[in-house]
Amino acid sequence: MIFLQASTNISPGFTYILLFGTLAMVSLTVGIVFFVILHQRKVIRFNNQLNKLEDEKQQILLNASIKYQEEERNRIAADLHDDVGPLLATARLYLNENLIHQEPAAQLQSIFSAKQIIDDAIQLIRNISHSMMPPTLKNFGLESALSDLFQKINGSGTLNASVRFHDYRTRLKLDQELLIFRIMQELVNNIIKHSNAGFIHLTQNANATHSYLRLHHDGQGIVQTEFDRLNHVSTGLGLKNIASRIKVLNGRIFFEIDPSHTYYKVTLEIPKDTTV
Repeated sequence: MIFLQASTNISPGFTYILLFGTLAMVSLTVGIVFFVILHQRKVIRFNNQLNKLEDEKQQILLNASIKYQEEERNRIAADLHDDVGPLLATARLYLNENLIHQEPAAQLQSIFSAKQIIDDAIQLIRNISHSMMPPTLKNFGLESALSDLFQKINGSGTLNASVRFHDYRTRLKLDQELLIFRIMQELVNNIIKHSNAGFIHLTQNANATHSYLRLHHDGQGIVQTEFDRLNHVSTGLGLKNIASRIKVLNGRIFFEIDPSHTYYKVTLEIPKDTTV
């Protein structure tokens, strides 16, 4: 009885405090739930925006790759039509049905002229084939092909160019090597055209999972943020071709400047288990 009487004599002030505390807890709980929901919505919107940007980037790379392939086909078709076609048509004039009615000396001269023209056509076709697949790359691998490229640059006398491979004991697949060669070719071409460099040096290293090719040069270069920006806004195909080929290789590329600000470095990272 004493306990019941004590419990019923709760002061109004305590009741108000209890009620206020309860309302405060409910309000805090509702606020937290509202904040979590709002934050989740922001995260979802942010992720959607990232996905949209990534989709746009992939579409740009795909379009660049398709455009490059189409330009390559058009270039080859133009070379065959404009250069090889007329040569073969001219050779056919020397080897027409009137050949058998000519004097032996004239026949020999016609045959010799036709042979010369056909040899020229064969050389043109060989040049077209070499532009698609350099023979040094096909026969001897990436190290030999890049060494040959840099020797030709160094031989010009305008740029000190060198190559050093450290861990290239096993050749990659030919398609992989061709993609890497084209990437290096494009990077080197950009350096020669735009950087005003005095030297360019290529090194190759590898670990258990990746191969690394690094270009060093002392000219005007770019860093990663500039590459990403140019890759999105530039109308030229050069950087987009680099990015699309790297995507096929499942690789990554990094543009950096040395802390001493004396040279730039471009690193190409390629996983060893890439399948093209």
